[in-house]
Amino acid sequence: MANIKDVAERAGVSVATVSRVLNGNSPVAATRDRVLAAVAELGYRPNNVARALRTARTGALGLIISDLTNPFFTELADAVEVEARSLDYSLVIGNAGESPQQQDDHIRTLVDRRIDGLLVTSAGTGSPVLREVAAAGTPLVLLDRAVDGLDVPCVRADGRDALVDLAAHLAALGRRRPAIIVAPAGTRTGADRLRSFREALRPYGIELPDERVGSTPDLQHTGGRRVMRGFLDLPEPPDAVLATDNLMALGAMDELRARGLRVPDDVALVVYDDVPWFAHTDPPLTAIAQPTRELGRAAVHTLLARIEGRPAESVLLPARLVPRRSCGEPDETLRPRATEPPAPGAEGGPTSTNGATLNATSPEGVDPSSPSRETSDDSHNERGSA
Repeated sequence: MANIKDVAERAGVSVATVSRVLNGNSPVAATRDRVLAAVAELGYRPNNVARALRTARTGALGLIISDLTNPFFTELADAVEVEARSLDYSLVIGNAGESPQQQDDHIRTLVDRRIDGLLVTSAGTGSPVLREVAAAGTPLVLLDRAVDGLDVPCVRADGRDALVDLAAHLAALGRRRPAIIVAPAGTRTGADRLRSFREALRPYGIELPDERVGSTPDLQHTGGRRVMRGFLDLPEPPDAVLATDNLMALGAMDELRARGLRVPDDVALVVYDDVPWFAHTDPPLTAIAQPTRELGRAAVHTLLARIEGRPAESVLLPARLVPRRSCGEPDETLRPRATEPPAPGAEGGPTSTNGATLNATSPEGVDPSSPSRETSDDSHNERGSA
């Protein structure tokens, strides 16, 4: 097996030069290329243990996922692993199973193994050890879920615009009694999505009363089914339900089927988090899609900035509404939208009798983009799933 001296001899440089190139510190491109060519030709693999002793780095990142059985988090973990590997980092993954205690166990183990930095999709509202690690200065980045009182960067999706689009979509389809299934009470993500959905419905005169807000004890299909059961037992059941997690949506579907009800004929169903098979269900499910791959990549780069002592800020990426068939969508709502809306008064451009522009999806000519979209309390320091 080749060693660093063999690489130096093949490249015609010193051992110190090879070491600088492998640590990313060679300013001369020709020298770097010559060394890397020798590394590839000889199949040399640096001794990461020895390097860690010299640099206090192990080349390993930690990722704690709140629930690996959730398809959204499974794809997110894959995105993180692919990006980390492309940057020559290994990834150690722990599954918290939505348990703060289990999360703390994984944090202790990873810190003891001297990982270079830690990514966490926090279980619940955080945990004592998570806060201790942040206070101790361990490079830490939150992913998908912000934690109140924890002053570290968070990489997540912003669903506010997608929920505004959903409100316009439901109003245009005549759905006036929406309900929402949210994450456990007290979680930041669930509260944000509930608040944003309520605000988005208000311009259409649509209310979201407390009896049509259901909180699950966990993010599993059993919780979604229990909440849907309560909705259907109301004197006036909802005509549309937004499930803010894909597993909870599956439980809601189970309850509808058990009662012989059909989507969308009896109840429209929308899922926050899009997974590939939602396009192939009967009917295909309208969903709010988060940029999962982009979130994973951004999280890795944000963490590396913290590890290297560079400025690292929170990242907020937009989610989007994906209309399909589960709200009773007519064919025309599923066609790709034109890049530019028709000009007022032009053929196909909606106008009122006095020439004022109207929005075809808004009640009483209300433009869904006209209400001010209030920034959530956390958006000033952040650029989310359940």
